[in-house]
Amino acid sequence: MTVISLLNQKGGVGKTTLSIHIATALAECGTVLLVDADPQGSALDWKAQRSAPDKFPVIGLPKPTLHREVSAIGQHYDWIVIDGPPRVNELAKSAIAASDIVLIPVQPSPFDVWAAQDIIDLVNECSVIKPDLQTRFVINRLFSGTKLGAEVNEALAGFEIPVMHAAIRNRTEYAKAVRLGMTAVETEPASPAAQDVQALAQEIRALMVRESLNVAAG
Repeated sequence: MTVISLLNQKGGVGKTTLSIHIATALAECGTVLLVDADPQGSALDWKAQRSAPDKFPVIGLPKPTLHREVSAIGQHYDWIVIDGPPRVNELAKSAIAASDIVLIPVQPSPFDVWAAQDIIDLVNECSVIKPDLQTRFVINRLFSGTKLGAEVNEALAGFEIPVMHAAIRNRTEYAKAVRLGMTAVETEPASPAAQDVQALAQEIRALMVRESLNVAAG
């Protein structure tokens, strides 16, 4: 069981859209549970719009005991994806404690980069109990071929946290699919949007393989 949390204290960075798309891509080669840990319940709202057969279950668990409950609830799943809360609080800390990977979505905006510091501070605070935690930035809603893309990479290079190579570009397919309780991976599987998501999911899988090899070697 591998637990992935998507966290950023700034609202509007696309945590829920990324969460449901990552979960869908990972479900193609394993069992997945999506945990909605946001009190707003956006992932549950998405699930309520869905008429197609489910790829994975979605449960609401916006509780500071999340880290304890996930271990019991998710033990029969290969992957657990946590759509985290919008604020740095006890719930976010619990999500980090539950996780093997923390992904921090950032848009190519200085406001997103500045806001990331709070969640980084919380990750560092939790590193005492999670020394093997993998933390990565994910660039979301990137406009290809613009200076903003290069600038956000330069800005994030100032942090100690690596940036995922796979970026999610700004594409309308995501919003169109989400309105139907679907994902672009399902509605337009050959589209550039789906390819972006698949590349990110593949990088996540490779990250865990490398980590497993490092643990075995150690």
